[in-house]
Amino acid sequence: MAIRKAATADPIAPAAAAEARELYERMLLIRRFEDTIQSLFMKGEVHGTTHLYSGQEAVAVGVSSALEEGDLVAATYRGHGHALAKGVEPGRLLDEMLGRATGVCGGRAGSMNSVDLAHGLIGSFGIIGGSIAAATGAALSLRRTGGVAVAYFGDGTTNQGYFHECLNFAKVLRLPVVFVCENNLYGEFTPWEDVTAGQIRSRAEAMELWARTIDGNDVWTVQAAAREAVAHARSGSGPAFLEALTYRFVGHSRSDPGRYRKPGELEAWRARDPLTLAAAALTERHGLSPEDVDAIGRAVDEQLERLVAEGLAAPFPAADAPVAEFKA
Repeated sequence: MAIRKAATADPIAPAAAAEARELYERMLLIRRFEDTIQSLFMKGEVHGTTHLYSGQEAVAVGVSSALEEGDLVAATYRGHGHALAKGVEPGRLLDEMLGRATGVCGGRAGSMNSVDLAHGLIGSFGIIGGSIAAATGAALSLRRTGGVAVAYFGDGTTNQGYFHECLNFAKVLRLPVVFVCENNLYGEFTPWEDVTAGQIRSRAEAMELWARTIDGNDVWTVQAAAREAVAHARSGSGPAFLEALTYRFVGHSRSDPGRYRKPGELEAWRARDPLTLAAAALTERHGLSPEDVDAIGRAVDEQLERLVAEGLAAPFPAADAPVAEFKA
């Protein structure tokens, strides 16, 4: 589909519009992917548990847009969005959720433990704070390559020992790592302010890390801050810290109806849905029509419909098949 040119003589405008469309399409893919996983789970096709990323898409997409080949990412158990934003193939990730041999880990990892080293995903971690430790360790080796590691984690993680130990270690050794706290207001079912003393960013600032608090629902705000953070880390200046204020539109996991939310809270955050904000920017600033935006959605839906059919037809791993060997 051709992108309409904005009414400007600026020669950079078409490139900017193409990038804006790509960011929106990636966020939409994540949202529809999560909707698909939930539907398949309800039909009994996805086993175990699932933790969906719906509502937080702008964080992973904005941060990943600032990364380069060779940079590494450590995701949380809410990691489907982190994986797709980093470039993991949606078909292979879907197959992994379905437990198929064609999945990124041969159908052995499931929702919370996916790894795809070919695309820089060093792991998704069910252990709270595990992503921080993994990214900090990866940053030790990346000092030799010029790469940067990113750790995603939630607000509840900032009360774990991993958080303080790894930030201190990274600062002392000036490691090229960006710590991204996705503050979605809740640690599982508990409001973050009920269990967290002070402000989250101030904990990083106490260790003299480069730190910012940003609007995590605006992908361009995230991208701009991530570019600064990544450049800081890559330059040898040490770790950077981003607190992205965002919100999950779904429960903590499949068994959570979210009844602990304050009246009107979900509706207020839905009014600032990252997809709605990005779609408005496409039409208002980048020259796409509403019909163009709708067409992007149809294309994503058609892609996922095809991938579901292929995934359900794919074989399960053989009982005696060896576990896949992962190579960097």
